[in-house]
Amino acid sequence: MVPLAEAGVFGWLLGLFSFKLVSCLALAGAIFAIGAWGVLARRNVLVMLISVELMLNAVMLTFVSFSRALVNMGPQLSNPYAAEGGQIFALFIIAIAAAEAAVGLAIVISYFRNRQTVDTREIRAMKN
Repeated sequence: MVPLAEAGVFGWLLGLFSFKLVSCLALAGAIFAIGAWGVLARRNVLVMLISVELMLNAVMLTFVSFSRALVNMGPQLSNPYAAEGGQIFALFIIAIAAAEAAVGLAIVISYFRNRQTVDTREIRAMKN
């Protein structure tokens, strides 16, 4: 391994952008926490839908990070195709997120046309 002083700026940047499972999981945890806070604290349905999308993206990042970590384990794997599971789950999550966005926005648009608001307190008033 080349010492940091001899690697120069480009070597430092390469080390900065190298894959670290802990960094990816910390980022995914932060994104998921922001999304959960958006769902719990906000009253606007559109912001809540965006927060759900953030939470789905955090889960997708976690799956892909673990898949990449499995690839980095090298020849210890008994199944050479085991590492593709994270990417396959990511494709399913993308499809689910697209369907959720389409259905959720259709519901929000139709509700807004009827009630002229997207506030969750008004939606709760529909119970009676």
